[in-house]
Amino acid sequence: MRPIPILSEEQQKRIVEAIVRAEDCTSGEIRVHVEPKCKTDPVARAVKVFNRLEMYDTAARNGVVIYLAYETRVCAIVGDVAINEVIPEGFWDGILADMKVAFAAGSFTEGIIAAVEAVGNALSEYFPYQSDDVNEQPDEISFGGDDDEEDED
Repeated sequence: MRPIPILSEEQQKRIVEAIVRAEDCTSGEIRVHVEPKCKTDPVARAVKVFNRLEMYDTAARNGVVIYLAYETRVCAIVGDVAINEVIPEGFWDGILADMKVAFAAGSFTEGIIAAVEAVGNALSEYFPYQSDDVNEQPDEISFGGDDDEEDED
């Protein structure tokens, strides 16, 4: 766990537990990425994070990154090609709207957990858990910083 102003170690553990629970119902992979600032479009930044984390490296191409920059108060969700082919247009927007409401109320942990659960539910509908499923991506939260973003541009 990494110390960050908006999430205690216990809150980070709760988020990781939510990722594990969500992935128990799907062959999809979910990552949460947190960093202080986003100096560009949050979706563009989330795509860079998605690629840096190699979320495309799943057998079914069904990985998802939930991105949050807490100081600049932006978030985004990026899914791989297979999940984006089957979810309805604007699907991520609904989850993001709910996250922003929670964040505005100061409920960062609850907002992230609710987003993880919603993404997990969508993945389970289109990519149900398989008996031979392998956890293809780490479940822990990934972190970035100002220098990380500069390196990505």
